[in-house]
Amino acid sequence: MQIRRVTTTPFADQKPGTSGLRKKVTVFQQPHYVENFVQAIFDTLGEARQGATLVVGGDGRFLNREVVQTTLRVAAANGFGKVLVGQGGLLSTPAASNLIRISGAIGGVVLSASHNPGGPDGDFGIKFNAANGGPAPEDVTGAIHRRASAITEFAVVESPDLDLDRLGDTPLGDCVVSVLDPVAAYTAMMRKLVDFDALAKMFRGGFRMQFDAMCAVTGPYAHAILEGALGAAPGTVRNGTPLPDFGGHHPDPNPVHAAELMQAMLGADAPDFGAASDGDGDRNMIVAPGLFVTPSDSLAILAAQAHLAPGYARGLAGVARSMPTSRAVDRVAKALGIECYETPTGWKFFGNLLDSGRITLCGEESAGTGSDHVREKDGLWAVLVWLNILAATGQRADVIVREHWARFGRDYYTRHDYEEVESDAAQALMQALRGRLATLPGQRFAGLTVSAADDFAYTDPVDGSVTAAQGVRILFAEDARAVFRLSGTGTVGATLRVYLERFEPDPARHGLDTAEVLAPVVQAAGEIAEIARHTGRDQPSVIT
Repeated sequence: MQIRRVTTTPFADQKPGTSGLRKKVTVFQQPHYVENFVQAIFDTLGEARQGATLVVGGDGRFLNREVVQTTLRVAAANGFGKVLVGQGGLLSTPAASNLIRISGAIGGVVLSASHNPGGPDGDFGIKFNAANGGPAPEDVTGAIHRRASAITEFAVVESPDLDLDRLGDTPLGDCVVSVLDPVAAYTAMMRKLVDFDALAKMFRGGFRMQFDAMCAVTGPYAHAILEGALGAAPGTVRNGTPLPDFGGHHPDPNPVHAAELMQAMLGADAPDFGAASDGDGDRNMIVAPGLFVTPSDSLAILAAQAHLAPGYARGLAGVARSMPTSRAVDRVAKALGIECYETPTGWKFFGNLLDSGRITLCGEESAGTGSDHVREKDGLWAVLVWLNILAATGQRADVIVREHWARFGRDYYTRHDYEEVESDAAQALMQALRGRLATLPGQRFAGLTVSAADDFAYTDPVDGSVTAAQGVRILFAEDARAVFRLSGTGTVGATLRVYLERFEPDPARHGLDTAEVLAPVVQAAGEIAEIARHTGRDQPSVIT
């Protein structure tokens, strides 16, 4: 097969964000757009790619198969010795991380726009995961951007499309492409972490659950593990077939986009447990009978109870959370006598902490939780550990949550998203807010007194690197907090995210309405940031 070198010109918009390069599908469909970015990734690896192993796969969204084929041709032309690709081009993000780690690969090209919508008018994404299985750190993504901005040619092997549905090896130039079962290695890993026998016994005893895969990549994994290995009743997994447009779903596991699951779990005959995962399988939603469990609470409960699962019986080295995540896990860490690290948003910031052994569990308020088994958040893993806790304690999920609040207190928490805000307006809001920080302490808004205000900066305890301007924090004397940041995961305009929380230690007040408890914090945040004036919005687009 012949290697062809194609002259090209750079695209001005190929700067990776928090989770790789995400754009509309139509942007990726431009001639040479995919080839340029993939070549830039490989150029950044240098001579180390010669003869190396690469992992390739994605969440099955529209354009996934085409970009897999393109990536294989570019990889074969760039000296890779072997490429491991999931059958049908599918690999959940945590499964890709695991495959990179166990195969000794130099890294992986992961195709996903995570929880963003799919289909021909939806979003697509490409990111590079490093040899540790985690998202490339900022120095690597910066190098990829610089290379993409100066690229003049890419190389491809001229060949027909490979059969991605047939398991086995196929030569592609001097490279061997191995099409693998995307579920097998992941299932084997879960068996080491979770007591499958105890979970199977629980299901045999009549335990009922619903898992919404949202027509995304977790479906095959959930079918194989929940209904297959664990013996959950057929139909436990809903929307379990991955579709290019996610069946019209917005594959973001929250009460708004998983409304049918919420309706079932809040109904009179609710199953014992409900859960959902997102587009690429790295996020999760947990729902107890009659009770939505916030991701922040879920992380804290997992930290408090993880020792009940075989993979964590030794205890936890430490925990970490992204800065906007509620402080619930901090209280668990204090009780356990372990360190709790506060990082910027973005899973890559957990990588050094995991690799250095400083932490065992970590999580983000945006429905991502994970552990040191991979270097990505892992939606189905979180669900399985929750099931292990239920099997070990014999308690209902809602009882687990309420007993946790009684012991540690409750962090009432919500997030307000203002989506597709005009970019200049969003930047002006943040700039004005940063300009007021020094004057805010001591001022009162909506009956709350500002005790501190800053622009969060993170110093990595492992390598000393500093990441500045990661979000504005407003702390109130009444043990409440508001956080403002612009999201880096959207593809149109800017998304302003406002995170609001208030701690309540009194168990008699743990059953209050979240909106009622947080109303003063919401009002104070709106006044401080002048959200309505800058955005022209009286209400957020989404409240979770």
